[in-house]
Amino acid sequence: MNPKIIVLDDDPTGSQTVHSCLLLTRWDVATLRTALADAAPLFFVLTNTRGMDAARAAAVTREVCENLRLALADYAGPVLFVSRSDSTLRGHYPVETDVMNAVLGPFDATLLTPGFFEGGRITRDSTHYLMVDGEPVPTHETEFARDSVFGYTTAYLPDYVAEKTGGRVAARDVARLTLAELRQGRAGAWLAALTNNDVGVVDGESPADYRTFADAVLRAAAGGKRLLFRSAASLLTALAKLPPQPVAAEAFATLVRDARPGAVVVGSHVAKTTAQLTQLLKERGVVGLPLDVTRLPGERAAVADELTASVAHAHAQGLTPVIFTSRRELKFASTAERLAFGEAVSGTLMDVVQRLPETLGFLISKGGITSNDMLSTGLELTASRVLGQILPGVTVVQTPPWHRLPMLPVVIFPGNVGGEDALAEAYRRLAPSRGEASPAKLAA
Repeated sequence: MNPKIIVLDDDPTGSQTVHSCLLLTRWDVATLRTALADAAPLFFVLTNTRGMDAARAAAVTREVCENLRLALADYAGPVLFVSRSDSTLRGHYPVETDVMNAVLGPFDATLLTPGFFEGGRITRDSTHYLMVDGEPVPTHETEFARDSVFGYTTAYLPDYVAEKTGGRVAARDVARLTLAELRQGRAGAWLAALTNNDVGVVDGESPADYRTFADAVLRAAAGGKRLLFRSAASLLTALAKLPPQPVAAEAFATLVRDARPGAVVVGSHVAKTTAQLTQLLKERGVVGLPLDVTRLPGERAAVADELTASVAHAHAQGLTPVIFTSRRELKFASTAERLAFGEAVSGTLMDVVQRLPETLGFLISKGGITSNDMLSTGLELTASRVLGQILPGVTVVQTPPWHRLPMLPVVIFPGNVGGEDALAEAYRRLAPSRGEASPAKLAA
């Protein structure tokens, strides 16, 4: 019997390589038991901890884990636990895995598997890379490593572990599974040797590499090995062994409600998102509606009212409004101040989402934290089911029939995924018949 894979996801984009599973925005014991009984081999608990400070992230993770422990009391099958986080190594590590070990452990090992092949993230010789124009760039040389909350100085994973644990785990003590060993069939023996919550890092350059590793993991788990993963999305695909998704990527337009225009909400401000937004705003049938973040938090109600009116006007004209935060990244005196401001921005966007027109055809959410808030607050969903991917790494879910916006296809588009045309391509796949719109310009 294959284990049930339980994923604590620090934003809602970890489902970007799977389908047919549940995304939970609530984690009471009853909801968790329902997910455990679901036919899908895995489910996600959307904790949104990447948008929190470390103390709050630890508290939320602990609450989820304690409820999971209760929900699992009557569950007879094996389980695998995954702390899903960013494929560019951002997030509350080791805060979240420490809590999971304390509440759900002890584990034989905690394994870092950050490969996300659909997004061009690979691990070679224990160094994590982002593929840029076909060339591997160590992630510590990218903008992601300069994140003001989750920055780091090295993409060599043993040194990364040492850095993030403050030396509690020395680089020399991190177990390494290299590509050569993996491809030589040595993963099983490597896993068997791990005990007492060893920390290990796993290479991978392709889905085939992770399929090989996942086979060894599933055998080890069936034999009683207790493993915890700090992982990006691609390993989940390999572990879940799902068939092809039920809706082809090119066919999601068939789910658009009454062939009507949709709405796009863009919260992420990374350079990749800005480039994609620029391309989207050149498309026919869209109109840009900037949210001036310098007016927040003081003018939140007024900003939300103005945007809501503009969205309704655009929709009535048969256009797809693109609501986006102004692109200039502000400076803050502290991490806490930055996180609080981010919550104010996302809260304003969700004020608008809660008042979207009832005849909306589809919805696209760009950015991880934005998408989590979209599901939990804007759309007020307890759970939603993943239909599949409209583009590599870009998930589509659907609201339930009893929702205010019933059977609405919702695209969850990570901030750091896709080329410059990707956001526009997702829009085109949902809106094949587009009207004319005046060119929109990015706000400063």
